[in-house]
Amino acid sequence: MNIHVPGTATETITLIRTLGPAGTNCEAAAHHYCDARGLKADIALHATLEDAIEKVIVEPGSALLGCVVYPDLHQLVFPYLGRMVLADLFLFDTFNMVLASRDAGIPIRTVATHPAPRSLVPGGVEAHLATSNSEAARLCRSGKMDACITTLAAARQEGLTVLKDHGAVPMGFTIHVPTPGA
Repeated sequence: MNIHVPGTATETITLIRTLGPAGTNCEAAAHHYCDARGLKADIALHATLEDAIEKVIVEPGSALLGCVVYPDLHQLVFPYLGRMVLADLFLFDTFNMVLASRDAGIPIRTVATHPAPRSLVPGGVEAHLATSNSEAARLCRSGKMDACITTLAAARQEGLTVLKDHGAVPMGFTIHVPTPGA
């Protein structure tokens, strides 16, 4: 499903900036968007979408890809009225969301998680916020956390053991572009 806002120039996008590091749902959604729209756009990954939008507002041909469950998504819309516009919205299934650890036998006291899937953290353990699902997996792999809520792809990439698979999540993703003529 795609909802394109008439009067916005998404067909001229040559660069999509979104949440990194490599392996995020946002990165996968950006590749999907380019493939579905026939765009030949580069994809740049950022620690936060707030960092990315600062570049998008000054780069012709660039766009910001966000996720509807991104914390404070409204802060990427209202402060930029007149300079940015929500130009497109599409649905794309996330990677399977999982609870993973370095070793299934270790007790879980701390769990790294991006704020969006925080409710998947098991009760009775301490949640520590990460900037992305991929970063949560890296924190777990490094031994800084006992476990993480992450994507199946990131868990595999980091060599983690999946303790619980919550499955894929049908998700909305947004495309923001500079306001024409701004």
